[in-house]
Amino acid sequence: MDSRSARKHQAILEAATTVFLNKGYAGTSMDDIAKLAAVSKQTVYKHFADKEKLFAEIVLATTDRIDAMVDLVADIPADAETLDAHLTRLARQFLTALTQPQVIQLRRLIIANADTFPELGAAWYEQGFERVLTTLADTFRRLTDQGLLKATDPVLAAHHFAGLLLWIPVNQAMFHGSAQHTDADLDRYAHGGIRTFLAAYA
Repeated sequence: MDSRSARKHQAILEAATTVFLNKGYAGTSMDDIAKLAAVSKQTVYKHFADKEKLFAEIVLATTDRIDAMVDLVADIPADAETLDAHLTRLARQFLTALTQPQVIQLRRLIIANADTFPELGAAWYEQGFERVLTTLADTFRRLTDQGLLKATDPVLAAHHFAGLLLWIPVNQAMFHGSAQHTDADLDRYAHGGIRTFLAAYA
């Protein structure tokens, strides 16, 4: 793809993301996307065969952002004195990443279309959040083997970890739409979640 074509491709993706998030899948037309991207509808179809393929590319492209989180989870050191601090830092970064307004909007959009595109929803979960949970479970297994945690079921422990952190802010954001959480809120969720997690698993 030459640079001019690549720029148009990116412009279409960015425009489509904006329109899908604002209007939903059913409410979005290729005309809307072409207009916002400042290209012809023919150009949109040249890059994407149909609206479904464009939607799928946008959804699955977001899973690439999980890579940094996976690396962070895998790198928790086996040090009893700093375990609390490392888990709290991880918790805070979890909360920051997963309560971003666009992430919440995308989550809502995928859930709203899960019956129409079940394979896409499953792929987004498996390539994204589930990958983080699997890495987290591996890390908890390692820390258990090293005597720092007591996670007899590391996969369940990973779900407990995520649930303790995300239940309040994500549910509030999902149901309230534009709910915003302050840094103080996220700090409180991080510290409270890790304190509860370590009470059960340390």
